[in-house]
Amino acid sequence: MKFNFAYKTLESVPKGYVRVVLTEEARGTKRFVREVGKDGEVLSLEIGAGFLLSANKDKKGGKQDEKAHRKFTLLCRSIVRAAMEQKIKKIAIQFDRTPELFASLQKLTPEAISSRAAQAFEMAGYEHNTFKTKPKDGWHEVEEIALCGASSPSIERAAQRGQMIGQSVNACRELSNTPGGHMTPKVLAEAAKKAAKEAGAGSKLSVKVLGQKEIEKLGMGGVLGIAKGSALEPQFIVMEYWGAAKSEKPVVLVGKGVTFDSGGLNMKPGDHMYEMHMDMSGGAAVIHTLALAAKLKLKANVVGLVPAVENMPGQNAVRPGDILKSMSGKTIEVLNTDAEGRVILADGITYAKKYNPKAVIDVATLTGASLIALGTEASAFMTNDEGKILDIVQAGEKSGDHMWPFPAWEEYEAMVKGNFGDVPNISTDGNSRYGGVIAGGMFLREFAKDLDCLWVHIDMAPRMVSNANEYLAKGAAGAPVRFLFAFIESGVE
Repeated sequence: MKFNFAYKTLESVPKGYVRVVLTEEARGTKRFVREVGKDGEVLSLEIGAGFLLSANKDKKGGKQDEKAHRKFTLLCRSIVRAAMEQKIKKIAIQFDRTPELFASLQKLTPEAISSRAAQAFEMAGYEHNTFKTKPKDGWHEVEEIALCGASSPSIERAAQRGQMIGQSVNACRELSNTPGGHMTPKVLAEAAKKAAKEAGAGSKLSVKVLGQKEIEKLGMGGVLGIAKGSALEPQFIVMEYWGAAKSEKPVVLVGKGVTFDSGGLNMKPGDHMYEMHMDMSGGAAVIHTLALAAKLKLKANVVGLVPAVENMPGQNAVRPGDILKSMSGKTIEVLNTDAEGRVILADGITYAKKYNPKAVIDVATLTGASLIALGTEASAFMTNDEGKILDIVQAGEKSGDHMWPFPAWEEYEAMVKGNFGDVPNISTDGNSRYGGVIAGGMFLREFAKDLDCLWVHIDMAPRMVSNANEYLAKGAAGAPVRFLFAFIESGVE
């Protein structure tokens, strides 16, 4: 997708572009209009933006709508999706023709608005067409957007930066959308190398992949145990980006890389197993957050760790009741083979300690319970520092990857007291049906307890796939690349 800042008004845009006109009608309203002007026929696409144009007209005393930037993102996405439906290749829009729009976005700078719009346009334009036959008339893509109106070099740079963020989210989505038959642990490792290469020469991003023998040597019993049921060998992906002085402690991201999750011997029901190639979405997010940091030359040190396995019910598969010895030395009592993500992340968190990090953030499609709790609008998170909860929520709001907190209180430790091993992979407090989000986080907390830094656990299962209300293609949503990047960029103390 190309952004064009050459035209100052919609009227100056030449033929070949469809002009987008914002109306005060309801969201989702769209109309393709043909008009005859002095230069012949002019095409326009009317888009309902009443939900945003009226956002600054709060009925409770004129208070500005604090969620207007969410609505602006949806507006931008709806424009691109409507154009794609109409097979429109080029569109032109002039946001400053509607001053009410900017009145509702007063808390955002023009640069922030530009960046957010570019991200939204890119994300809305993505479709997973890799395995489809290309139509004779080509894919229905928006190839160019003319952004008319007042501009400046800083606004244009912000759009380019936002576009790169959107492209990184889409690269994450493409990786997550790849079917399990094509996405193996080794393929995921190669994808990490490719992402680093595409970040450019001299990007300060390196990739190292540990294979079966190296994993065994490190004593990663969690990774090895979950991988046993598959014919595919596990991989442990290590990405390092050193964008600041080596003396500065890095932020370490640990992403779940289960390339397909059958549930193991505790087999999943068939209804949604077809989506379980996306159980490596946390790992994909980590890979492309590192690549994005390198592309944008982020002044920070970031390490990405992705334990990659396939969870299958083969003849050597881990059994319910088995005990695995993790890299930390703690034993894991496997009570349910479908609670496998936390088992491999335990080894990832332990490996992270070798970097003496200033923060460790693990990212995983961990529990169905998080979907029950939050629906599909936000990721769940837990942390060992309650003072950081508001910062995390705000970073989620600012980035567009919304986050919501769950407690990590000591009172919940009873959930992770093993009977025959140190830590059970599902709750043993007699209420295993309850508090599933917290139980998963408390398991990981056992391996993060001795970290002398911030730890954040992100259960991104609610955001694994896009929902019907956000004007994105079906499939992976690309969360939480934007949050991770924004949180690291804001400076983690």
